Amino acid sequence: MKKVLIANRGEIARRVIRTLNKMNIKSVAVYSEADKDAPFVHEADEAVHIGPAPSAESYLVQDKIIQVAKDLNVDAIHPGYGFLSENADFAVRLKKEGIQLIGPSAEAMQLMGDKLSAKQAVKAYDVPLVPGIDKAVVDFEEARKIAVEIGFPVLIKASAGGGGKGMRLVEREEDMEEQMGLAQSEARSSFGNDAVFVEKFVTKPRHIEIQIFADNHGNVIHLHERECSIQRRHQKVIEEAPSAILTPELRAKMGAAACAVAKACDYSGAGTVEFLLDADLNFYFLEMNTRLQVEHTVTEEITGLDLVELQIKVANNEVLPIKQEDVQLNGHAMEIRVYAEDALSNFMPDIGTLKRYKKPEADYIRIDDAFEEGMEIPIYYDPMIAKLITWGKTREESIDRMIYAIDHYEISGLRTTLDFGKYVMKHKAFRSGDFDTNFIKHYFSDPKIMHTAQKEEKRALEASLGQLWEDVIEKQNKQVVSEQIK
Repeated sequence: MKKVLIANRGEIARRVIRTLNKMNIKSVAVYSEADKDAPFVHEADEAVHIGPAPSAESYLVQDKIIQVAKDLNVDAIHPGYGFLSENADFAVRLKKEGIQLIGPSAEAMQLMGDKLSAKQAVKAYDVPLVPGIDKAVVDFEEARKIAVEIGFPVLIKASAGGGGKGMRLVEREEDMEEQMGLAQSEARSSFGNDAVFVEKFVTKPRHIEIQIFADNHGNVIHLHERECSIQRRHQKVIEEAPSAILTPELRAKMGAAACAVAKACDYSGAGTVEFLLDADLNFYFLEMNTRLQVEHTVTEEITGLDLVELQIKVANNEVLPIKQEDVQLNGHAMEIRVYAEDALSNFMPDIGTLKRYKKPEADYIRIDDAFEEGMEIPIYYDPMIAKLITWGKTREESIDRMIYAIDHYEISGLRTTLDFGKYVMKHKAFRSGDFDTNFIKHYFSDPKIMHTAQKEEKRALEASLGQLWEDVIEKQNKQVVSEQIK
């Protein structure tokens, strides 16, 4: 493999380019009009403009990307995450063109891309499933009967797609019709498919995912878990590895189940198997993401592995260079997704210009970012500015280092989720490990909460500075008296 095209943008494009440079593989970037001045464009060995800012006219246009790959004699395409990364049709087209996709087969994508077919596939491997119905429904009355039989609360979920779209929690039978209509409408507009299924809502759920890797020679391993329970709108904001709640025994069981899921679809490459963990530490299969995850960084920090490098080696038909017993678990890592969002206004996007952008620096701080000072955050894409990652020998140390990193991350010109991240890091429920996916609902439902926390922190800082000043004055006075005595 001598040349790889990155069919993506932003921080993940930069991330892939770094590994390609390390492996002495040439990189090709494709970019839209909105990204013409982006760092990833200048860091690639070659860069080609592929269209206007909207992704439907650039990053999602398969014909343009494939033509660039052919024109520049590209060996493989890395899709990153989002955009075409889980598009089975794209995988089929690349295979026909003789271009290697750095990812799984189209068949694995199709099987795991539909939640119901995924559930059917893993059943034979005794992977635990959330109680519910294993078929798609479009008729309300049928869905209502299923929900009554399962017992409320239930979740209505789009059969196709993911990312929290087409998902509704229904706590009472009388709300069923309205919520199903909303779920179907969102599923139809997002995935072109309004089929949904109904499953039991797990109380106090934690979102635990297992990173797996498989090669084309029958080897499957897991790289431990990530805790992704701090979410807004069913989308992750903060991730960590490992989880504060998993025992070595439970970790081994979930890891084995995740590897079984990979075997169920003859998987190859990097994948993530997502589970729900209930209050009694029972775990249930949710879905499999057939790509690299945004939060792969924390797995890299605790294992010392380069997941992009492993992806490339597997795509090159190499045998995985590590076995399960070789996988280390060293320390603890935290990640905050730094979004251009106003956490106090229900995490609404706050698009603007990075008037001030200065990153914290320390050996234990990692930042995967997409922008530089003076750049504007485009309105056309996900508003993530960066991923802020810290590592520590213990979870407590990693949290404290994250607070330090947030305090020294200077961003002005728009609101970000950094303050929210700090609020979470200091919250007693998070620090104790006693939290679930309802963290925001339980502890952040009122914007005044964070204002109060910020005021208390300011008062504490002022009191500390006041005491420090008093100590300095007292010390000076004692020194003066001592000199007069002499």
